[in-house]
Amino acid sequence: MKKLILASVSALALFSVAACSDSGTGADTTTTQSTNPPAADPMTPAQPEATPPADNTMQPDATPTAPAN
Repeated sequence: MKKLILASVSALALFSVAACSDSGTGADTTTTQSTNPPAADPMTPAQPEATPPADNTMQPDATPTAPAN
């Protein structure tokens, strides 16, 4: 029973120290807000690498065919 109490007290002390400890020396340089990258040069649109598709105007043929009976 003494070992269980000692282990519990040790774990509680370890978690207390870990939660309250200082994570290092110096100033805290982390931020929780998003940052925007500098706008050095404007973005240019990408040039298409493929050739454009053939003329596809989606119009029906000029000479309609008779339906099959």
